[in-house]
Amino acid sequence: MSQLADGMRSDLAPRGQVRVVYLGPVAPHWEVHGISGDRAAIEEFRQRALARLVLLPPHDPQFRRNRERVVRDAEREQLMLEWDLGVPESTGF
Repeated sequence: MSQLADGMRSDLAPRGQVRVVYLGPVAPHWEVHGISGDRAAIEEFRQRALARLVLLPPHDPQFRRNRERVVRDAEREQLMLEWDLGVPESTGF
């Protein structure tokens, strides 16, 4: 079994791996990097993820809802998803 977006499991092999990186308080706030896998699937996912995150810093309440949507999208697309928020996980973002 393979590890998919934030701990979800699947019997199917992942189609790729993606890292979402927070750039800081100056827009654009986010970049989505394809690490490996199906480039077409990663590019389509990148466009959808950026549309959900583009103007949201991690402390914005809307970010939490949109992050969950990005995670579900990665699960549907069978993409392994990493988040780099530039802060330790214990801060609550």
